[in-house]
Amino acid sequence: MLDSLLSPSIATAIPGSPVLYTPSLTHYMRRKTVTVAVGDVPMGSDYPIRVQSMTTVDTMDTRGSVEQSIRMIEAGCEYIRITAPSVKEAQNLATIRDELRARGYTTPLVADIHFTPNAAELAARIVEKVRINPGNYADRKRFEYIDYSDSAYTAELERIRAKFLPLVRICKEYGTAMRIGTNHGSLSDRILSRYGDTPVGMVESALEFLRICEDEHYYNIVLSMKSSNPQVMVQAYRLLVQRLDKEGLKPYPLHLGVTEAGEAEDGRIKSALGIGTLLEDGIGDTVRVSLTEEPEREAPVASALIARYTKRAEESQPIPAVATYPIDPFRYTRRTTHEVANFGGQNVPRVIADYSHVAVVDHDVLPPIGHFYLPVPDKWRMNDLGADYIYTGSQPAQFMLPNGLKEILDYPAWQSVASQTDALPLLTAAEYSAARTTSGLLHTRLNFVQISLSDLSDAFIDAVRPDKTVVLVIMTHNAHAMPELRRLFVALMDKQLTTPVVVRRSYPTVIPEDLPLYAATDVGGLLIDGLGDGIMLSGKDVVSGPDTDELKRLNSLAFGILQAARTRITKTEYISCPSCGRTLFDLQETTARIRQRTDHLKGVKIGIMGCIVNGPGEMADADYGYVGIGRDKIALYRGQEVIKKSVPADRAVDELIDLIREDSRWIEPSMENG
Repeated sequence: MLDSLLSPSIATAIPGSPVLYTPSLTHYMRRKTVTVAVGDVPMGSDYPIRVQSMTTVDTMDTRGSVEQSIRMIEAGCEYIRITAPSVKEAQNLATIRDELRARGYTTPLVADIHFTPNAAELAARIVEKVRINPGNYADRKRFEYIDYSDSAYTAELERIRAKFLPLVRICKEYGTAMRIGTNHGSLSDRILSRYGDTPVGMVESALEFLRICEDEHYYNIVLSMKSSNPQVMVQAYRLLVQRLDKEGLKPYPLHLGVTEAGEAEDGRIKSALGIGTLLEDGIGDTVRVSLTEEPEREAPVASALIARYTKRAEESQPIPAVATYPIDPFRYTRRTTHEVANFGGQNVPRVIADYSHVAVVDHDVLPPIGHFYLPVPDKWRMNDLGADYIYTGSQPAQFMLPNGLKEILDYPAWQSVASQTDALPLLTAAEYSAARTTSGLLHTRLNFVQISLSDLSDAFIDAVRPDKTVVLVIMTHNAHAMPELRRLFVALMDKQLTTPVVVRRSYPTVIPEDLPLYAATDVGGLLIDGLGDGIMLSGKDVVSGPDTDELKRLNSLAFGILQAARTRITKTEYISCPSCGRTLFDLQETTARIRQRTDHLKGVKIGIMGCIVNGPGEMADADYGYVGIGRDKIALYRGQEVIKKSVPADRAVDELIDLIREDSRWIEPSMENG
């Protein structure tokens, strides 16, 4: 059936289509890399994807660092990263290392370096790996634009070479690995002036340092392209892979991570959306999930993300190969669709709640999806996470639903309801084709048609093309789910079909802790490329009575994925760092206090940073910033401009709110926003 629609092969990028960033878009295969020696835990495609995290206690607290490192190791960390902001911390790495070894732990240590080459050069003689940030290793950020001539830019590169070469030669002599880790929010003024605040600039920032390493025949290198925006992060890694190949540089292993992802479910969703999207295409050799929580809580999340791919190649089903790839993997462009009801066109993606296993018999079953009945005024209230549609399967709702919620029924059940106008049908591809062929009953405005990739015959495409009442609901049972769904989108785009599409995923056997990770990867990985006009998630089958927690969680998860993909903003976004030895206040407690006071500010982005290193740069796209600059001293930012300096910590949250008030963006919290 697919032979006439899908071309059978691809070896390289097709002229006129974007250059591919991965060897295969249709079956799981790890990207081949060189091996990097990191102590006795090597990294690269010949080895498992590694898990790592970073300590949060002061590096000068030897006992605290050792105890926390042990907790991290026992939670699954294979590399332990420790900040070394100055020479004294770099020196203390030896004491920490020796104590860990004396207690029987040989896990490689990684020194995290910002601004201080002398600390890096010392640390490289002590630990198994150093991480440097090319944005601030040889530069001090002044937020200045400089119009460099080619000769001036070349001179800057020579200055960087002179500053960086000693570290390269020490690493080569001691057998120390290095991560060249670009951060989106801390690009140098030089890079920003020439390349802008873009994935291209991120990649070039790393390549400038990498070329120096290769000139010295030093190859024990890992690369990373981290951002607090998963979309930017994914695009930068894809571009990096493509540039390494294009320039004939070695295929170095990649460290994956979303910076400042935040806490709780939002942090997990945001991390999975970025990391999982790349892992789906076999990109990534070590993972760090950055949560504003204790570091030992990060490793299990990273392990759960990685575990999906240990047997992916054997468990997945074949997917038809791609002849042309109409999606630009390096820039966001939403797939062009026509409008059907409130799907497609310029509409935000819609959320459909699955109540097919819940009897919708009274008002009390709807609060989990954001719809509340108020009996005294006899009115409905909807909060910001109010689902747009409810799928009731074969059991129609037993009462009149609120105006903001439309009901979807399986086609046979829809045909038997008293009024087909107030409900909407969900048809299989066969039911739809039969109804079209026999002039059968269809809704006049909106018909949902559920399909998988195998349903895409030329006859089906030709039937759907002129029908402006259809919204497709796509699904798959393939273990390699996201790529198969993406392949379906490619087929639609190749045929220039602009019908809106809802992505449906079901997880009946997935444990609650893993559900946000799986769904954010499978659906978010599509949204990040502009694919999808709606989302429908199903969890465990509820067969006796409504499972309120399950329904609420799935609804919140759907909106959380749309928020992380930045396709539908329904709540405040927090860009908070995971804390480290540089942090100057209790980051978890402070984040909780700020969230408690501001989580009703829909669409506002607030950066909460533990120190100036992770300050204005890392929260590059935040509206407001709360940054530690000294013990109990906070700087408050509007965008990247510091507005208030040295605010006492006990007043800083109030003054942050005052700043939001000044911009007329503050609203008083209410029941509806709670």
